[in-house]
Amino acid sequence: MNPFESNAALNMQGQYHSSNTHKYSVILPTYNERKNLPIIIWLLAKVFNENDLAWEVIVVDDNSPDGTQEIASQLAATYGEDKIVLKPRAGKLGLGTAYIHGLNFCTGDFVIIMDADFSHHPKFIPQFIRLQQAHNLDIVTGTRYRKDANPPMSGTEPGGVHGWDLKRKFVSRGANFLADTVLNPGVSDLTGSFRLYKIAVLRHIITLTISRGYVFQMEMIVRARTLGYTVGEVPITFVDRLFGESKLGAEEVVQYAKGVWTLFTTV
Repeated sequence: MNPFESNAALNMQGQYHSSNTHKYSVILPTYNERKNLPIIIWLLAKVFNENDLAWEVIVVDDNSPDGTQEIASQLAATYGEDKIVLKPRAGKLGLGTAYIHGLNFCTGDFVIIMDADFSHHPKFIPQFIRLQQAHNLDIVTGTRYRKDANPPMSGTEPGGVHGWDLKRKFVSRGANFLADTVLNPGVSDLTGSFRLYKIAVLRHIITLTISRGYVFQMEMIVRARTLGYTVGEVPITFVDRLFGESKLGAEEVVQYAKGVWTLFTTV
């Protein structure tokens, strides 16, 4: 028997007929993203195809009234129902539960989570994958607040934020400083939501995660560190959404502060 065809070898190397041999599932939560969805899907397809990667996108729409689901169905007809998988929900049930829902339909061995509003550019995905493969990392997360990758990797540029006013930059920096001081998670951007996970790792962590909404991302990384999973960082450029309104408000800020305290006292 060829040792590279054993179950153990296939689990390590992947089973897909591409130069990478792995398949990447993107979970894309949406709510009123009718204008953004075609752009982000086109960019994702471009990046995956140019890098000869097997892929799929799981669109988790929370019953958007703007016709997002109809657009997703049209995109599935264009790219193929094996590439664009629409899995809607009855209403707005939170970001964390959107990932849990989408994970049930992933067929890849790696999962990428990101925003659908073009804040996260798919061009960084190959860098995530390169860092993960170089060090066999369990998680790679994008960071707005580092100049280089961690562990070090060539070909990256300093992270940053575009389109935010001074107040929002201050709030974001303050939120990360608070979490870093209280929780010591070992990453520079705890509130980021652009990440690559080994699917088994994501399934494990997500079953233990209690928080929902915007605190969900923070708890995932804190629990990953506590469980001993390896986490790498790639600097990214975050761009404020192209169309629509930000869903971050005062309620989310309060929820975040409560979440930091809860994690400090329980994890």
